[in-house]
Amino acid sequence: MELGLFLSMLGFLWVAAITPGPNNMLLTTSGANFGFCRSLWLMLGIMLGMQSMLLLVAFGVGSLILVYPSLHTILKVLGSLYLLWLSWKIATSAYEKLETDVAPPKPIRLYQGWLLQFLNPKAWLMGLGAVASFSLEGAAYNHSIAAISLGMFMVNLVSGLIWLGFGTVIGRLLRSRRAWYSFNVAMGLLTAACVLLIWR
Repeated sequence: MELGLFLSMLGFLWVAAITPGPNNMLLTTSGANFGFCRSLWLMLGIMLGMQSMLLLVAFGVGSLILVYPSLHTILKVLGSLYLLWLSWKIATSAYEKLETDVAPPKPIRLYQGWLLQFLNPKAWLMGLGAVASFSLEGAAYNHSIAAISLGMFMVNLVSGLIWLGFGTVIGRLLRSRRAWYSFNVAMGLLTAACVLLIWR
């Protein structure tokens, strides 16, 4: 893949990765509630899920969604239900001071971040858009998919660290129980609002 095409692809992927969506809302919430290091597993799960989904799109499953639009509707329904469940978990999470010595509740796990990508229409559209727009024909196809995969890894890493860091900073500012609950309810509502983006 030529450098110009690779940079264009990075621009496309960056806009898709950095804008607010389910992944970024969860990373911000996890960073605020559990701290930076304990949230890295969630970020890793999201990144692995994105890579898995990209490979599925590149090697056949994406074409099924294009041929059978009802699969896209099913994906939207399942994704919406999963997001609403995660929103509820976020909004009702227990109060915890990050510096406490008490055993804290568990953050969202790696497999949950991975699973979210298969139910996240924004992730599917990102993968479909990248493969449709930036893959090359013939013998160069596999190399272009590798380049897209590398680009997706890079932008997801940087944007994930930014949103996770943002959440961690917010978590340091949440000193009272009331502020903590207000933040979690707000983030739960924002995560639930991502369902509206799925259906527009």
